[in-house]
Amino acid sequence: MPYRRLPNTDSSRLKALHTALAKGKDLPPFKLAFSQSSLQKIQEFLTGFEQALILKKQDYLKQVEHNKVYQKTIRKVRLYISHFIQVMNMAIARGEISSTTRSFYGLKETDKNLPSLQTEAEIIEWGQNLINGEAKRILKGLSPITNPTSAVVKVRYEQFLDAYNFQKTLQKKNALNHQKLSVLREKANQIILQTWNEVEEYYSDLPENMKREKAKEYGLAYVFRKNEMRNITFADDQHKGIG
Repeated sequence: MPYRRLPNTDSSRLKALHTALAKGKDLPPFKLAFSQSSLQKIQEFLTGFEQALILKKQDYLKQVEHNKVYQKTIRKVRLYISHFIQVMNMAIARGEISSTTRSFYGLKETDKNLPSLQTEAEIIEWGQNLINGEAKRILKGLSPITNPTSAVVKVRYEQFLDAYNFQKTLQKKNALNHQKLSVLREKANQIILQTWNEVEEYYSDLPENMKREKAKEYGLAYVFRKNEMRNITFADDQHKGIG
């Protein structure tokens, strides 16, 4: 015997709710297979659920689109930070500035390697180190690093920070949308379950096959188990003279 399967996706939930709502609008209360209380719950809930789904999709697409710009900003600031340190290291190698220069930027005097810039936190740390360190050097009357200058690095760094903060805002908003939708999905499941239970109860005196056919008009979904499908296929083949 096939079993009833409740919706497990947002699209199937919407379809179930819209089907029930359409029945509620088309039929008078005394002919409707579920209660007016359930109909009222559907009417009050459906619009808000649809709007929440639309908002979630819009915010998600906005995050995806902004992420493309954000990744370009990350690559650019990473490039400028690394170039600044490389230029400084080359100036030390040529003997133009002292190896103690590295200490202004939070680097070890003997460390000729570039710091890791893989994560956002590392970019934030080293970008700020370069900007602050170069400001201290200039205050001491030391020659600034050029090509790129710290001012150019600062511009790229601040662009990155703006993009970073905006991306985090979008991520937080999407997380809140997800939490809200989790609650709404549970509410949708409860309304659909109650409505479908009432429909099946309304047709409970009918034979099973007829009850299911009537219930399907209200959006109820029934599926056969694998062994039942094999039996149906076998029976159809036998009826057609196959095998």
